Amino acid sequence: MRKGNMSLIVKICGLKTPETLDVALDAGADMVGFVFFPPSPRNLSIDAAGALGARVKGRAGKVALTVDADDALLAEIVAALSPDLLQLHGKETPERVAAIKTKFKLPVMKALAVETGSDLAAVTPYLNAADRILFDARAPKDATRPGGLGMPFDWHLLENLDLALPYMLSGGLTPDNVAEALRITHAPGVDVSSGVERAPGEKDADKIRAFIRAAREAATTMMSNA
Repeated sequence: MRKGNMSLIVKICGLKTPETLDVALDAGADMVGFVFFPPSPRNLSIDAAGALGARVKGRAGKVALTVDADDALLAEIVAALSPDLLQLHGKETPERVAAIKTKFKLPVMKALAVETGSDLAAVTPYLNAADRILFDARAPKDATRPGGLGMPFDWHLLENLDLALPYMLSGGLTPDNVAEALRITHAPGVDVSSGVERAPGEKDADKIRAFIRAAREAATTMMSNA
């Protein structure tokens, strides 16, 4: 997997078409994410995922995003996509995360919702279960899905965060604010979905390129100022 400046990992999530996948790969995304959750406008069929996954050809890490998926669905996804990482975006317990890792022999990134500083305490039980943590904004109570809602949280909550696991920042990131998010958090990874779309589920090629460019430039600036 390619590493950018500052070893920043940039993930473009919710890709659905060959064209936008190619844009993300050509622009230098380190990870490309595919969503398997029917309520999402970014949901993919197993067949479509297999075809898209074959285009990646090792140029980036393939991430499969699921929400409280059972083993049968995970097995279908793993067989079709051959993901490098499983992203669990539901209410999966540390025990469930560990069980998925053991069964599928793949690294797991657990998404955790952040609204206030007290939410960070939820990380601790996952430190021995997950391989990576994704911090996302907490969805409103009436939301039909847990992420991809284009809402940021207070990035200062992650300021000076000392975490034993690699983590990624998500939630409301855009080409215009990713540099500020990185300046505040020094996150080792950023993950964007709705922030590079023209409409829900429709990725915008120019925004994908702009996001990756802005993230890389911010990382370079931080390196030179370190």
